Amino acid sequence: MKKVRKAVLPVAGFGTRFLPATKSSSKEMLPLVDKPLIHYAVKDAVDAGIEQIIFVTGRGKRAIEDYFDISFELEYHLKFQGKDELIEDIRKISDMADFVYMRQKEPKGLGHAILRAKDVVGDEPFAVILADDVIENDESGTKQLLDVFNRYHCSVVGLEEVPPSDVSKYGIVSGKEIENRVFKLDNFVEKPSPDEALSNMAIIGRYIFTSKIFDEIEKVKPGKKGEIQLTDAILSLSKQEVVYGKIMDGKRFDCGSKDGFLKATVEFALNDNEIKDEFKKYLRKVVEC
Repeated sequence: MKKVRKAVLPVAGFGTRFLPATKSSSKEMLPLVDKPLIHYAVKDAVDAGIEQIIFVTGRGKRAIEDYFDISFELEYHLKFQGKDELIEDIRKISDMADFVYMRQKEPKGLGHAILRAKDVVGDEPFAVILADDVIENDESGTKQLLDVFNRYHCSVVGLEEVPPSDVSKYGIVSGKEIENRVFKLDNFVEKPSPDEALSNMAIIGRYIFTSKIFDEIEKVKPGKKGEIQLTDAILSLSKQEVVYGKIMDGKRFDCGSKDGFLKATVEFALNDNEIKDEFKKYLRKVVEC
């Protein structure tokens, strides 16, 4: 089995839950303390040994390209001010990986977005990372799945146990536990009602796929909204080869929602050595009021 060297990051969405902030700015560029959400997603991949990042973008996403590019004007300005350490920090961003950009011309769903990367990925296994899901853990979410992939050489999806009341927000799976927190999956349902849910194990924004997933995405019929659902393609793939699920270690923040984004902001601020002490004092005052 070939090494997983590439990661696909679908970033073409409109970010409607954050309007009007995302009317002219990409949701993935919303700052979590001092770095945008997309930075955490790329770092998650790079920490797992990923070498190439394939962004599937859309209109209004130019800021993502600029963020991971070299900024000569900014570096010149910082050099003039004698801020060489900052220059080194921002240069590290463009040096994180090899970046490739693809366009998804129409919002036809997550499955369609991933399919756009087919020609760049080729016949290699690859990771998929959704920037909305930020995972705080010593070992990156992608690395956790990669460890499972390297043992079984089959596709692996990231899982989280969610409250029964939340199952309708996710793709839900069922399967047999074969080792601690690792499951051999046998069924998948997209956003079921609590009564129809197979379990409380939800698919979250980390995946490792064999290249066969592209064939299955191409077979999926669009849903009512004209979108090609990735969960349907994974179900189809599971009938051709084994698909595993790994309950992720660490804490996941759903930064695609306002509530989750604010919670992540608070927790990441409390873990930032530069600001955490003053921020704690401020929070105490707010709580006391």
